[in-house]
Amino acid sequence: MRIGIDYTAAARQRAGIGRYTRELVHALLRLESPHHYVVFAAVGGLEPARRRAWAAPLQDHVEVRALPISDDWLARLWHRLRLPLPVEVITGSLDLFYSPDFVLPPTSRATRTLLTVHDLSFLRYPEAFVPALCRYLERVVPRSVARADLVLADSAHTRADLIALLGTPPEKVRVLYSGVEARFCPQPDEGELQRLQTRYGVGAKPYILSVGTLQPRKNYVRLIRAFGQLPDPQLRLVIAGAPGWLYQEVLAEAERYCDRVHILGFVDDRDLPALYRNAVLFAFPSLYEGFGLPVLEAMACGVPVVCSNASSLPEVAGDAALLVDPLDTDGLAQAMALVLADAERRQAMITRGLAQAAQFTWERAATQLKAHFDLLLTPKRL
Repeated sequence: MRIGIDYTAAARQRAGIGRYTRELVHALLRLESPHHYVVFAAVGGLEPARRRAWAAPLQDHVEVRALPISDDWLARLWHRLRLPLPVEVITGSLDLFYSPDFVLPPTSRATRTLLTVHDLSFLRYPEAFVPALCRYLERVVPRSVARADLVLADSAHTRADLIALLGTPPEKVRVLYSGVEARFCPQPDEGELQRLQTRYGVGAKPYILSVGTLQPRKNYVRLIRAFGQLPDPQLRLVIAGAPGWLYQEVLAEAERYCDRVHILGFVDDRDLPALYRNAVLFAFPSLYEGFGLPVLEAMACGVPVVCSNASSLPEVAGDAALLVDPLDTDGLAQAMALVLADAERRQAMITRGLAQAAQFTWERAATQLKAHFDLLLTPKRL
């Protein structure tokens, strides 16, 4: 069977859904399969080095097609202008098409469709989005969910949101958890602390870490204010994440603490494990997450975690993290202080965190994805 996969997010986005797509698809292509995969991406406008580096692993059963227009133009044609140009014009005939990034392109009527929806934050927290982006998502995501033959959600919480907010039939939505790469582990690389100090100016003093795009949903303003209540003058707060949107208040709050709060911007994927490993604590007080992969990455690196008790995070963190109300700044400060002051508690959290993170692998996710492919391609339809 011929299966098309939209790899555009992996080609264009270094973090977030881009990294999700890269890891899941690469793990999928390593599995033995009777299927032929056609992997395509809109790569127009990418610099030459990134154009050369984007492609999925080439194998006999994998075909890669690059589309020489940008993802923005593709979205305009397919989702704003609703040009009825089926994806098969790019991929050739297909039996199944999979989109890992919220929306489906037009497809031929006979092509089965599978869609991943990572979260419905644009419906739960529209005030945390640029209005134009929110309006776009409110139009195209429900339309794509309604068209899809099967929808994959990042968590049981996101599945419940799809059912409650979009009226998606429960039998149409399945949960597919993300995985943690093997490089996120407690064993340090040689010279990694020195690299962190040289490249990012952190590591000489103990630091609390948080990871994620700078945007209101990540709740960084409350995190910075909670950090400001901690008494240790040597302690630092390090936030790693590319600028997203509506982040000016985060920068203004950070400036109040001079050299105690470090906002690093985007951190190269290769440096993330070291950044996790050398933290004394990982804090993740997000208001809403479809999954919350940084929580598991921190746990896999042997770092105790304090995170929000909202949305999918209790589901992902299990009993390994200390959960807090993300709206309670004082409670967040108290939770961080409690973990930092209690060595026995920290060690117990680290042990539980390693066990929790070990349950989530990309191989397991890819195996489940392939099973969904096989289900959709059986003669008996869902």
